[in-house]
Amino acid sequence: MHLETDSPEADSTPQEQGEHPEILPILPLRGLVVYPQTAVPLTIGQPRSIRLIDEVVSNSPRLIGLVTSRDPSLEVPQPDDLYQVGTVAIIHRLFRTPDGTIRLLVQGTSRFRLGEFVQQEPFLKAHIIPAPEQVEASLELEALTRNALELFERIAELLPSIPRELVSSILSLEDPLQVAYTIANFQRMELEDAQSILELDSADAKLRKLVGVLTREVEVLEIGQKIQNEARSEIEKMQREYFLREQLKAIQRELGEGDEQAVEIEEFRKKIEAANMPPEADKQARRELERMSRLPVAAAEYGVIRTYLDWLVSLPWDKFTEDNLDISHARQVLDRDHYGLEDIKERILEYLAVRKLRVERREELAQQDAADTDAIRKVREGVILCFVGPPGVGKTSLGRSIAHAMGRKFIRISLGGVRDEAEIRGHRRTYIGAMPGRILQALRRVESRNPVFMLDEIDKLTFDFHGDPASALLEVLDPEQNSEFRDHYLEVAFDLSQVMFITTANQLGTIPGPLRDRMEIIRLSGYTEHEKIIIAQQYLIPRQIRENGLRPEEITFSEEALRTIIRSYTRESGVRNLEREIGSVCRKVVTRIAEGTHTQLEITPDVVREFLGRPRYFGTEEIAERTAVPGVATGLAWTPVGGDILFIEATRMPGSKGFQLTGSLGNVMQESAKAALSYVRAHAEQWHIPQDFFEHCDLHLHVPAGAQPKDGPSAGVTMVTALVSLLSGRPVRPHVGMTGEITLRGQVLPVGGIKEKVLAAHRSGLNTIILPKRNEADLEELPDEVRQEMEFVFAKTVDDVLRTALEPAPEASATEE
Repeated sequence: MHLETDSPEADSTPQEQGEHPEILPILPLRGLVVYPQTAVPLTIGQPRSIRLIDEVVSNSPRLIGLVTSRDPSLEVPQPDDLYQVGTVAIIHRLFRTPDGTIRLLVQGTSRFRLGEFVQQEPFLKAHIIPAPEQVEASLELEALTRNALELFERIAELLPSIPRELVSSILSLEDPLQVAYTIANFQRMELEDAQSILELDSADAKLRKLVGVLTREVEVLEIGQKIQNEARSEIEKMQREYFLREQLKAIQRELGEGDEQAVEIEEFRKKIEAANMPPEADKQARRELERMSRLPVAAAEYGVIRTYLDWLVSLPWDKFTEDNLDISHARQVLDRDHYGLEDIKERILEYLAVRKLRVERREELAQQDAADTDAIRKVREGVILCFVGPPGVGKTSLGRSIAHAMGRKFIRISLGGVRDEAEIRGHRRTYIGAMPGRILQALRRVESRNPVFMLDEIDKLTFDFHGDPASALLEVLDPEQNSEFRDHYLEVAFDLSQVMFITTANQLGTIPGPLRDRMEIIRLSGYTEHEKIIIAQQYLIPRQIRENGLRPEEITFSEEALRTIIRSYTRESGVRNLEREIGSVCRKVVTRIAEGTHTQLEITPDVVREFLGRPRYFGTEEIAERTAVPGVATGLAWTPVGGDILFIEATRMPGSKGFQLTGSLGNVMQESAKAALSYVRAHAEQWHIPQDFFEHCDLHLHVPAGAQPKDGPSAGVTMVTALVSLLSGRPVRPHVGMTGEITLRGQVLPVGGIKEKVLAAHRSGLNTIILPKRNEADLEELPDEVRQEMEFVFAKTVDDVLRTALEPAPEASATEE
């Protein structure tokens, strides 16, 4: 830091120096007024001002004109931006700092008025007109002087931060002008007030203005002291934060400003008006707002009510989206996003068609609607679909496409593992941290009263001592009740009748009957191999190419490669694992492109095996190998994740009338096995089995895999076939699968899940399927290519099953060992 010494004239007064020059450099000041007879430090940083200082200090005397800018935000004020009255000042000291700025100590000497500017660049110069103050001794002037000094002394008492030495030196002043300028120099005030004191011509006018400013300052400080005294008595009872809030409120009250609580109350009142709530909710909101206005902000109940009102006003009471009832547009969106699923698409189009027709014929139907009861009208308008199917068949994405087709917003919540009723209906406000249930939370997020609302995995609901969430959903999914759905937290009715609810499930068995009865069940079966190939080509491959940063020309999948992935690396009803394997192949290709070994690659079956390793599943070869010996039959099963095949193995060993069942079989399946054995014993002679075979052997029936629980009656025909195959020595044909329940009289009864079971058989390479005769109509649900590629045998009796399933008997039958 460089220090320049005082000028030779620094110790002399302006009067001793003679008259000031007629033209002076003008230094604009921002947010500061310099008075005569006062010393003030200044910091100079503008290049224009630095040039001015450099020229001034190079001459003698070091005189400059200090004029305040009307707008403190202006970086480079022009002549029109300056006040007309300023102060002639002499530079006493000058410091140059390393960052290029200059620090000055200047002392005001006299007032002047601005004349004509003679220079604007590189800095301002102007004619100055001396403006001496008028000082006429009088009693009024003496009184004003004393008032000013007394007020300043009172301010110093209220503000202990003012040094006592400074106070003593000011109180010792006698010159009215010096009193006015010195106190104004130290007193904080508005810029206009400070400039006004400089511009007033007479000493008594200056002091009168100063006394007004000081009087207001004393009042503010005394009010602040009063507030502190009042709040200090509460410190022992309340925390520091509460004290500060009370102090702020007291300041606002004394200054006549609105306090924070009043502002918040008014904001909630406006939100309640804008929410357009129904009368019940509006009345409840206003009642709670009235309670809130009577509570202190720091009270615990105040925060509870504020949160409650915030939830109440933020729900979409009157926010709707207009339905797009263009049938062709909806069909186009559904076909674009999903392949197949014609039944579901038709159901959605039917719903839109009904809505469109009712809108077009509103006047014609108005009389009929008026005659209906509210319950009938709500049931007619409500639609609740339940998509049931294995994972990966597109249930969730289909709901999103429906919302897009209808022009509605889409929201989804997962119910898997939900075991507390409060998750659906909310917690009562008496609990700490209470909040509405997930239904209203979702509607608040989506900001619409008529979205497409998907309740995913509704079959995974559980219940315990917290309550039964499935029962809570009864009110949500019943069109007759959900127009007045009452969340425990809000305690007012909210209309859910305009919401289009869609639920998804893997199985219906775990959904309670009353809940299932409120939904329209739509089944999504698994995809055939042909459908999976098309889905992969049109949807999965482009998506994985995009997600992995590839270009379409860099990777191509042959149809045989996709078939290899489907047959050897996935065994599923949907396409989730298929997309996962396609993604794995794409990442392998990305790695090779990044390493520079390939620029593009065609995926063939050999490349698939190289990238994905050894096959995980085997087709007809495994079935043929396992059924090559007598006693093994291939059955068809239904599971929550789709259809599947299962092998039933029977063997015998020396013993007497022992019958053992293994494979984690349920009660129904064990009874089916016993019924199968009884039938075989009763009809042993018909199949060339010794009548007394059970007297000399034990039988063991096993259903792999042993760790997986199994139950149901549909394995009856497969168990009979395995036992007859074992005891007659005739193997089961390798490409035959079967399903059906049996009776002791040999009847074959119908079973469920035919479509899923047949698709599983088709995936596994079975080409002959034995089904109960009464399930023949179920084949209409199968795709045409599946029916054309498979042979179906419809059995009324067990004899029909065995004639088809077993290999022909050898010419010399040897049934005894």
